[in-house]
Amino acid sequence: MKQMQKGFTLIELMIVVAIIGILAAVAIPAYQDYIVKAKLAKVASAVDPVKLAVAAFMQENGSAAALPANGWTSLGMSGAPTATTEVTGITVTVATGEIVATLCTGGCIKPALDGSTITWRPTMGTTAITWAITPSVTSDPVLNNILSKWI
Repeated sequence: MKQMQKGFTLIELMIVVAIIGILAAVAIPAYQDYIVKAKLAKVASAVDPVKLAVAAFMQENGSAAALPANGWTSLGMSGAPTATTEVTGITVTVATGEIVATLCTGGCIKPALDGSTITWRPTMGTTAITWAITPSVTSDPVLNNILSKWI
């Protein structure tokens, strides 16, 4: 009489473990990059109201040279931008309209970006204001990839 097989052989189990290991080796770094991208998107979202206020001021007054030095309400905002877990501070340079976002410390985005800054520099054209984005850390490939899509 023939005996029926019950369960899996050791080879079959080792093949399954190897496949799971290969998938994890590919998926985990990609997942970590997506987390960094999402956190940097929150940085861009935190800066967007300030960009809008500076752009509106520049269009109404013809340049950034006359930006008010006496606070956020002069730009039409109800107050300073709300700090997030990713952004510890946002400042605007009065003479140029540059917006500088200081990133958090403690590895909340990525250890390589701790305390770094991202600068948005406005350029007023005839019909629109364009923004040049410059990070203080230029060696991070994930950040460079994201910034190339923001521009």
